Amino acid sequence: MTTRTRLRPREERASPLQHAVTTALDDMKAVNVRVLDVRGLTDIADTMVIASGNSDRHVRSIAERVVEKAKAVGFRPLGTEGERDGEWVLVDLQDVVVHVMLPRVREFYGLERLWEDGPALPAAAPAVSPVAGRRRHTPR
Repeated sequence: MTTRTRLRPREERASPLQHAVTTALDDMKAVNVRVLDVRGLTDIADTMVIASGNSDRHVRSIAERVVEKAKAVGFRPLGTEGERDGEWVLVDLQDVVVHVMLPRVREFYGLERLWEDGPALPAAAPAVSPVAGRRRHTPR
C-alpha cells in the first residue's frame, strides 16, 4: 500500500522564520510588502522580502523588529547593513533576506524588477534578496 502525502498550499508551508518576518513587517505597518521566491534564480537565498517605510526612523524600526522576531524564533541574522542612514536597511537571515527601504530608494533601485522572474508569494510568506550578487560573511 502506498501512502501519498499531499502538499499544503505555499502559505501554510511558510517556515517559522518567514512567518516571524512577515509578522514583524505587519506589526510595524510596513508599506507595499513584496515577498519573492528566488529559489532557482540565485543561490544566495530562498526568499526575498522587500518592504517600505515612511521615514528613515520607520525603516530602522521595521528592520529592528524583524531582527527581534527572528531571534525570538531561534534565527540570528548573519548581518545587517544600512542602519545608520536608514534609507535602505538589509537584514540577512540566510534563507530569507529582508530589504526595508524608503519609497524613493526602492523606486530608484527597482529590486522587484531584478527578480521578477521569481513568483511573488503572498505577504504571509516572506522572501529573500541578494546583495550585489554575493553573500557577506560575518566573523564568528
